[in-house]
Amino acid sequence: MSDAWLALVLAAVTLATSWIATGQVLVWLQQRQIVDTPNHRSSHTRATPRGGGIGLLAAALTALLAFALATSTLMPWLVLTAAAAGLAIVSWRDDLGHIPARWRLLAQAAAVAAGLAVLDGGPVLQGLVPDWLDLVAAGLAWVWFVNLTNFMDGIDGITGVEAASIGIGLALVGAPAAPALIMAAAALGFLRWNWHPARLFMGDVGSVPLGYLLGALLLLLAKSGHWAPALILPAYYLADATWTLGRRLLQGRRVWEAHREHFYQRAVQRGWSHGRVALAVGLVNVGLALLALVALSHPWPALAGAAVLVGAAMLRFARA
Repeated sequence: MSDAWLALVLAAVTLATSWIATGQVLVWLQQRQIVDTPNHRSSHTRATPRGGGIGLLAAALTALLAFALATSTLMPWLVLTAAAAGLAIVSWRDDLGHIPARWRLLAQAAAVAAGLAVLDGGPVLQGLVPDWLDLVAAGLAWVWFVNLTNFMDGIDGITGVEAASIGIGLALVGAPAAPALIMAAAALGFLRWNWHPARLFMGDVGSVPLGYLLGALLLLLAKSGHWAPALILPAYYLADATWTLGRRLLQGRRVWEAHREHFYQRAVQRGWSHGRVALAVGLVNVGLALLALVALSHPWPALAGAAVLVGAAMLRFARA
């Protein structure tokens, strides 16, 4: 089977598996009354089962292992899937009862260190800094991406849309197609249940490993020399999370606490529905994917275009 057909077959199976598995997880969560109860920091108004990312992750990890067994990439993806599973266990425990941030961060750092040890390719910063500094920068960026994916999962559908967009975009610009499309398909299957009004939430058990695996693919893309597309594809999430959390940090507030200050959350507070905001993020991501394709040959103009597009979207959300 050719690589293209393998990617398409695995993506199709993952889509169906994620759809079905998430539905089964929903029933299980309802039976055990594992729910997210609204509070003053929430963007939802009714108690909703939390932990639906279990179904998404089970489908994605199974497909990634099948991909690894069918190709010559067993060791890297075996390590990455094992690390993602480990993060899922820690995150699930946090979903059920709070785990101190330092222990969650330690688990993420260990998973990132294991991932960096097996990722192929050149330096992420294209040789601009010594190898040791490149490794440190890549690790910090990866840990941040894991956390921002979790932080940004604040309304129905948004992280499913973001993950699907990044996965498809990665495949378009030359990242390993099968893993990228597997992640996109898993997110789309989950969206069947998470679209507004959501029947269940992803939970940390889904968002943290999802950020980890997408971060691995983005780093692989940067290591292949395509650093600009790797920055452009997740640019909305990067900008919104970094700006919002940076401002909270400067104000002396705890950046890890839940809040409703992201730009997309402001749009919801001003009357936009969750679905409308998620669709708007999806449209921004279509533009970013096109700019990522441009960046393959013209990185700096594409980066400038991405900055304008993301800035305009954030301003629109703030003034919705």
